[in-house]
Amino acid sequence: MNVLILGSGGRENALAWKIAQSPLLNELFISPGNPGTVKIGKNIPLNIMDFKQVEATIFEHQIELLVIGPEAPLVGGLTDFLKNSKKTCNLMIVGPGAMGAQLEGSKDFAKAFMMRHHIPTAAYKTFNIDQFTEAVDYINTLHPPYVIKADGLAAGKGVIICSEVQEAKNTLDDMLLKGRYGKASGKVIIEQFLDGIELSVFVMTDGKHYCLLPEAKDYKRIGEYDTGPNTGGMGAISPVPFADESFMKKVISQIIEPTINGLLADNIDYKGFIFFGLINVNNNPMVIEYNARMGDPETEVVMPRIAEDILPFLIETASGTLKNGVIKTDPRYAATVMMVSKGYPGDYETGKLITMKKLDSTEMVFHAGTTIHPASEQLVTAGGRVMAVTAYGKNVKNAFCEAYRKANCITFEGAYYRSDLGKDLI
Repeated sequence: MNVLILGSGGRENALAWKIAQSPLLNELFISPGNPGTVKIGKNIPLNIMDFKQVEATIFEHQIELLVIGPEAPLVGGLTDFLKNSKKTCNLMIVGPGAMGAQLEGSKDFAKAFMMRHHIPTAAYKTFNIDQFTEAVDYINTLHPPYVIKADGLAAGKGVIICSEVQEAKNTLDDMLLKGRYGKASGKVIIEQFLDGIELSVFVMTDGKHYCLLPEAKDYKRIGEYDTGPNTGGMGAISPVPFADESFMKKVISQIIEPTINGLLADNIDYKGFIFFGLINVNNNPMVIEYNARMGDPETEVVMPRIAEDILPFLIETASGTLKNGVIKTDPRYAATVMMVSKGYPGDYETGKLITMKKLDSTEMVFHAGTTIHPASEQLVTAGGRVMAVTAYGKNVKNAFCEAYRKANCITFEGAYYRSDLGKDLI
């Protein structure tokens, strides 16, 4: 079978690493891919938001299964475009259509979906640019901290938690009136603050049935001990110690099953991954957000913990033949440390030479923001999040110790990573 993965980050590198192990695979293509994926399959340069270009690539390389990594083409309707094309109408696609992707593309849509289907989540109200005064008045009725979210896609940075009322009002001004996130913050959600510890749960679903994947916990803030602004993710761990059998039963019965049933009830055709961003509040799970794809850097710990061939599950997901169940998992812990550029998530420089010592090709080092310099042909930085370094261990501490050991073998000017990952769970 010929498989194409769309995307260029650590998530796609980890997906490619796992899919490449399947005996069912003929050829693996990654578009546009990165210097990590080129060692696993064949990179095809293209603009994944140019749907005609994607269609032509699929047709040219006789792709049978497409796995869409990032959220933007999902929300933009790539799945619908390909399903409606004569050239690609028989293509199997892991990734929902534009309506299903609204679970991630619009927080207002997702919150209304949860309320409609009685899925536990924080109380909220939605405001647009013409309701700025009402939004400020609503803030005055709440107690801190205040949670303000851009409605649309904001690269994982559209959630601001404010500790003071004036900060909250300034954030509203910044988002609604000054357009901090462009169209994404043309509408904002003001949400009840939930006090608890977060985790991520993942399923593959064909819209009727689902398969549960290993859960994970990521670390979003840039600074040690969860300080500073949110990032796309600074590291992750799987399994999550507090997500025991009792807690996961609640997740399944109160969140996963009502979500799948809700998609059916709303007549939303959904074939792909669902990422449940959850928070454990007094041992009860509540939904913070949905994503319509796998998370990053969570994929970099989830894929290594899958102990069987993932390709048959992807085929069943895309073809609508999936059965309810749980995928086999490796009992070891997997930990990821994200190495980032100096200045991230703000302004940062790229083009910094990357050196990797005492690491061989079998190591789980997933490229997130790297490229090959056209002149020197050397590996250099090309993004804020540069590399996700993953390792196994017998527990949280051991796994992170090994990931840090490997991270210390990688150097580039201005390299930064959090040194406290996992300590909150030990």
